[in-house]
Amino acid sequence: MNYSTNYTALKELYTSSETDKEFDTIELHDVEFVSESFGILPGIEEYKCNNHNVTLEEELSFYSENGIKNNSVHIKDIFAKRNRSFKYQIIKPKGADKVKRVVLLFHGFNERDWSKYLPWAKEISDGTESAVVLFPLAFHMQRAPKEWSNTREMFKLSEERKQTYPNIENSSLTNVAVSTRLHAMPHRALWSGLQSYNDVLQLMKNIKKDNNEHIDKDAHFDIFSFSVGGFLAQVLKMTNFNNYFKHSKVCLFCSGATFNNQAPSSKFILDSETDAALYAYLVKDIDEIIENDPVLRHYLKGDFLPGKIFYAMLDYNKEKDFRESMLKKYENQFYAISLTKDDIVRPHEIVNTLKGANGDIDIRIDEMDFEYDYIHENPFPVMGVDSKKVDESFEMMFAKVLSFYNE
Repeated sequence: MNYSTNYTALKELYTSSETDKEFDTIELHDVEFVSESFGILPGIEEYKCNNHNVTLEEELSFYSENGIKNNSVHIKDIFAKRNRSFKYQIIKPKGADKVKRVVLLFHGFNERDWSKYLPWAKEISDGTESAVVLFPLAFHMQRAPKEWSNTREMFKLSEERKQTYPNIENSSLTNVAVSTRLHAMPHRALWSGLQSYNDVLQLMKNIKKDNNEHIDKDAHFDIFSFSVGGFLAQVLKMTNFNNYFKHSKVCLFCSGATFNNQAPSSKFILDSETDAALYAYLVKDIDEIIENDPVLRHYLKGDFLPGKIFYAMLDYNKEKDFRESMLKKYENQFYAISLTKDDIVRPHEIVNTLKGANGDIDIRIDEMDFEYDYIHENPFPVMGVDSKKVDESFEMMFAKVLSFYNE
């Protein structure tokens, strides 16, 4: 069965109200999850770090002067119910009991629909006899407030941004919610990222306690990550909390470059005003900001290894030796695939980061190109292209992915 056929059938399966969801070789399950790490999010004045047993005061005001104060968008993050309590999905071989091999799949930035990932997950499940966990990052997919998908309201908000910022580019109803939020408070990207990291560790702890009916407590875990999901994958792998990911293989698809060498301004990701604000915050001004923010300083400049790794992935020229030593340590467990026409995470920037300044990091990287029109956000389109060519490209790419996991 080909990619295009699977796409349609799996999308229908995902949205089905049926209790038992099965298609071809796989079954799909919903699993309840309540995040225990929402307390790190913006919206309160004091934060407790349980790892170091310290209380930190947030000295920044909740609201900044940037962006537009829309109540349905500029909420206090810590009180967002859908981000705290949600269901994630597991795709696993049909009829399998507790599987002993798992692939965590992480999506890209500003995504609210799993449709394109479902055929990816099925292909990985079929080719590795694994369960694939579709785990949403904080404030993405089913964790995003419903209001952010209100077409009429988001179009109205996008038009307001265009009036407020006449030179803005790439503002759209698709990206206006996340653009408005991050423009007003760029540090949201850091704290939602930390929540996502902690949520995955919570997921792992639950599995290790044998609290997941679909996954064996001693299962082996690999990771497949797309775009910004690669940041989370790399932090998880290189931090290796409790040896959860000691033997894990990590596949980075359209991912792997440091943040300052990416270009996320797109109608599907961020508008140009927010792209500039996020770059200024995370790259240009980050060190000065850290000095004046005790919470940020604790997590990025203390002995918190995930924060240290994340900081090293923001700017190619900062903490280069540390970043490259960590990549070198796990060079045989990383594999990256880039796309020639990707103008968000360009192939040569992936090479520059993952191979290192001297080109002596032995991470395998394959650059691919497809014989149809595609973009970073949609490498395997289902409309307006030759479906046979898409099917062939999909099979060719995932054959490489499966070979990596199975070797």
